[in-house]
Amino acid sequence: MKKFKIPKVPSTTNKTIRFPNDIIENVENAIQGKECTFSAFVIEAVRVALENLDEEEK
Repeated sequence: MKKFKIPKVPSTTNKTIRFPNDIIENVENAIQGKECTFSAFVIEAVRVALENLDEEEK
């Protein structure tokens, strides 16, 4: 049986970035009705993009 561990919240840094309005609208439409925040969506998109770049370099 897997033991329960209290999860650690990763440290974060606040960054202000500008998005084109159409991108904001598309993201908001994509997450509408789902348990996902704008920030969580963007973080996951950046993670996937970084993984793709890493794979391309190999």
